[in-house]
Amino acid sequence: MTAPAPAAPAGAADLRHTLRHLVTHLLTPVLMCLGMALAYQGAFHQPTPHHLQVAVVGRSPQAAQLAAGLQAKAGPALDVRTLPDRAVAEQQLRDRTLTGAYLVDDGTGRAPSPELLVASASSATSATAVEDVFQQVAAVQGAPLKVVDLVPTAPGDPTGQGLFFLLVALSVGAYGSVAVLGTAGAALGVRGRAAVGVATALVISVIGIVTAGPVFHVVDHDYAAIWALAWLYATGIVLLGIGLHTFLKRWTTLTLMVLFVMLNFTSSGGIFRPELQPGLFGGLHRFWNGAGFVEGARSILYFDGGAGLGGRVLSLVGWLVAGLLALAGAAWVERRRAAALGTTADRAAGAAAEAAGAEDVAEDVMEEEEQALAV
Repeated sequence: MTAPAPAAPAGAADLRHTLRHLVTHLLTPVLMCLGMALAYQGAFHQPTPHHLQVAVVGRSPQAAQLAAGLQAKAGPALDVRTLPDRAVAEQQLRDRTLTGAYLVDDGTGRAPSPELLVASASSATSATAVEDVFQQVAAVQGAPLKVVDLVPTAPGDPTGQGLFFLLVALSVGAYGSVAVLGTAGAALGVRGRAAVGVATALVISVIGIVTAGPVFHVVDHDYAAIWALAWLYATGIVLLGIGLHTFLKRWTTLTLMVLFVMLNFTSSGGIFRPELQPGLFGGLHRFWNGAGFVEGARSILYFDGGAGLGGRVLSLVGWLVAGLLALAGAAWVERRRAAALGTTADRAAGAAAEAAGAEDVAEDVMEEEEQALAV
């Protein structure tokens, strides 16, 4: 008879348990690292124009020839059109259907010095890309290029990226609150957590507009409209996070980081608009909530509430509705779980089991709160 293998020392078993527990918890930050690396480097590492909307302005044959030659040379990097006069070009720039317009003639037959019209408030990086293209065209013509910015950014936001950093602040405050509301606020029930969440989103939005407005002057007018947009944005994240927490528990923070950091910041258009990014981020830009906030705020601040503001507000409302649906699902699941406890004795047994696992719950709470700040 084969002798039984000696039992592993208690210390070795404890060590294996500790290491297994540690690796399980380290999985989340490792996945965060992987996701952030793929998302940020994938979106920002090599901004390359594709289908950048530009125009050559003029009625002369030279304008048509220049447009055709530029399109042939640039290929899919540019979409070149011809426009009859400056007024049409300016309107399309203000409508945000055009990124740059190069004036060849002024309709009188004279050949003025080359002039480029841009609207940097729509996207400073896209305006710079267009300027680089037409600087080369003007150099071939042997004349200096005059750049006219029809819609500049606020004096407090010379880079045009201030709204993006406001988005970052709102997002971190919103999804970071979910870890606390979903764990420390569990005794409140779904409705109670949702009410506190809406109030928390209000506080976050007030902080956002005060810092972006009177403090740093990124927002220099329409404070109420930008604040309302920020509250709508933050509330959608908070309510969706509270609803998802019932289903995902300790994986909620990672999920929210994927949704509202990795995919959100990269597709918002706050640094590069879709015409300078890979196609995935351009597709997300059409409906993701970060793009809804950034582009909606740009429309309010710089384009008189036009340029697609209604669609952007609608996208934010859609995310809010998704949050309400997630809350409804969470309330239904929590009622089912409460009913499953059954009799008073079952509830007492369940309470004892919860008390026995209090250490793990505490670890999960601390882990979620730490992860919520890991941006």
